[in-house]
Amino acid sequence: MILQFTIFHIILALIFPIFPPLTSAQQEDGIIAQQGCNSTCGTMSIPFPFGMKEPRCYADKWFEIECKLDNNSQNPKPYLKSLNLEVNNFYLDLGLVEIMNPIHRPNCRKYNNNKTVIINLGGGPFIYSQDYNKFLAVGCNNLAFIQSSGNMVGGCVSICDDNNINSNYFNLSSDGCNGRYCCETSLPMHLSEYNATLQGLRGPNISECSYALILSRRWVYFDGLSSYLSTYYLENFNKLEDMEYAPAMLEWEILNDMLINSTFQLPSDSYSNCYDSQVTSINNRNTGRQCQCFSGYFGNPYIAGGCTESEVFNNKNNRSKKSAIVGVSSSLGSIGFMIGLWLLHKDMKKRMIKKRKEKFFKRNGGLLLKQRMSSGEVNIDRTTLFTLKDLKKATDNFNKNRVLGKGGQGTVYKGMLVDGKIVAVKKFKVEGKVEEFINEFVILSQINNRNVVKILGCCLETEIPLLVYEFIPNGDLFQYLHDQNEDIPMTWDMRLRIGTEIAGALFYLHSIASQPIYHRDIKSTNILLDEKYRPKLADFGVSRIISIEATHLTTVVQGTFGYLDPEYFHTSQFTEKSDVYSFGVVLAELLTGKKPISAIGSGEYQNLASYFIQCIEEDMLFDIIDKRVTKEGEKEHVVAVANLAYRCLELNGRKRPTMKEVTLKLEGIRGLNKKLSAQQNHEEIELPEIEEHQPWDEFSTSSSLQIVDSQTYSTDSEVMHIIELK
Repeated sequence: MILQFTIFHIILALIFPIFPPLTSAQQEDGIIAQQGCNSTCGTMSIPFPFGMKEPRCYADKWFEIECKLDNNSQNPKPYLKSLNLEVNNFYLDLGLVEIMNPIHRPNCRKYNNNKTVIINLGGGPFIYSQDYNKFLAVGCNNLAFIQSSGNMVGGCVSICDDNNINSNYFNLSSDGCNGRYCCETSLPMHLSEYNATLQGLRGPNISECSYALILSRRWVYFDGLSSYLSTYYLENFNKLEDMEYAPAMLEWEILNDMLINSTFQLPSDSYSNCYDSQVTSINNRNTGRQCQCFSGYFGNPYIAGGCTESEVFNNKNNRSKKSAIVGVSSSLGSIGFMIGLWLLHKDMKKRMIKKRKEKFFKRNGGLLLKQRMSSGEVNIDRTTLFTLKDLKKATDNFNKNRVLGKGGQGTVYKGMLVDGKIVAVKKFKVEGKVEEFINEFVILSQINNRNVVKILGCCLETEIPLLVYEFIPNGDLFQYLHDQNEDIPMTWDMRLRIGTEIAGALFYLHSIASQPIYHRDIKSTNILLDEKYRPKLADFGVSRIISIEATHLTTVVQGTFGYLDPEYFHTSQFTEKSDVYSFGVVLAELLTGKKPISAIGSGEYQNLASYFIQCIEEDMLFDIIDKRVTKEGEKEHVVAVANLAYRCLELNGRKRPTMKEVTLKLEGIRGLNKKLSAQQNHEEIELPEIEEHQPWDEFSTSSSLQIVDSQTYSTDSEVMHIIELK
């Protein structure tokens, strides 16, 4: 009897550790508000640091809740008073609050509201969560933009064949939000203010009722944030007709200033953990604090004594104590049996971990990757299969302080391997789809070019697949070009070198690689800069390997506003000349220092490619060229590069040059530039009295030099260039 009792308790002790952690829903059973404070508004509990009425009931004015009735409900609802936004739910353990966010809905008769939605969180402790929100646009043949601080930070295109958004047969849960009727994109990091706008594909006006909104991912996808949600909130877009607001997630933290200027203090008991946070920081510095209850405890970690032991955890401890007492009085045979059970449990746990890794390996495309490895598509010699243990150690368990950046595909962390090598680890957001992850791994493993970022390996034994790249320290070209550092300025020589080397990388992909590769997302944010500011082409998630005989690739339109080939957009046929168009936009960026899409006031945007073409055709090139380029570059060289960019931006893809032509011409211009610089340096030393060059205004764009296919030679026979009078 004693032996059976002992075994029963041992089995309980072995089973309970694998129970899942408690969720935030259990907070209602514990202490959630300061003593003497009202913690209920209607049917919702208000947890501290949020609170109502008296200042001592909330941490700061930003967290004050106003409980009020609205016109459509008899029950009072909580509102964030500082932002006047209705609150749907609180998630203390995740540092999230769900609010109802306004929907931009032009040309909708029911509400007759064509105003642009403008939201500003006021520089407080709140930001729109990048991880838990999406920007959605719903409508027919529309361009949707999200703008912040005067800059366009995101956008997407929604297209309809039948021009009828009220199609009842369209269902979000089955069709997805992939550009037909509905499109989506990720939010930028640290978004605290924005305005959403819509314009037609064929003009600025919207012809049909359309919608643009930030929406919580848990209302679009069943992604495990709330396990009781297994259906889609927007199964049919007809629901939007009756909605003025949509659920969105705000991340928050207790700002350092609040702790300094308030009598409120974070708890320091042994059941909760408060740590530095960077929720509102754009410079990776500590701006506040967040708290969590330790494992096995639940409640409110922001109140002293707010974290209490869970019933399951308490029962487990009680049973463990009883088992220990009975075990001491048991025979040596019982102890031996206990040891046997422990060893059995340990073995079972190893098996479970192994099966879990195998499950993740298969789900993350491991079998597909093995198939491609066996077929020779993946260069095994240049890649490594890393373990999760290796990468956790390298990234300090994926510490937030190690985040290099976030994007639509995932988050990139800085890490250091055991051998001291610095790497970048990309943690994908695949949501069950692994094609982009496998595609990027396969393509990069085949490429050996100094201007393409190198892949070092991957890890497939995790819930989310991981890719490991060489670490590129100086960010991307977009940041460097548009937020210039006076200590290391973007000179004309540097712009010319970056353009030439990226052209060479694309030439390699299109013509020299064993099979042609179309990048499909050429943009300045995908051009990284190494320690010597040499460019590295990155982000091959949507790239494709093409058979040598193929002339184009027919796909769903994907790309980035401002860089997207108009011909591809209208035909869905991507060719190598589509990459040439996108490169032409990058070349125009380098010449002008302007962004591909920029706001020009009152909800209107300027497309750099169109404006650049217009300036060249109207002989106004130097009205748009960057002042530094004008000052440092020879006019003939600048005009030659501008004419080359103009040819790359031809609307008719057949008239665009190949990347081979582009590379040769840029190399020719760069060779001339180097030669001229060397001559000028020599003349400055030997002949200081030599006359200066003619001023810029004495030249005309119409009589400038243009790069063509024929070859001519300078007076110095060692320098060959490819120029001809326009």
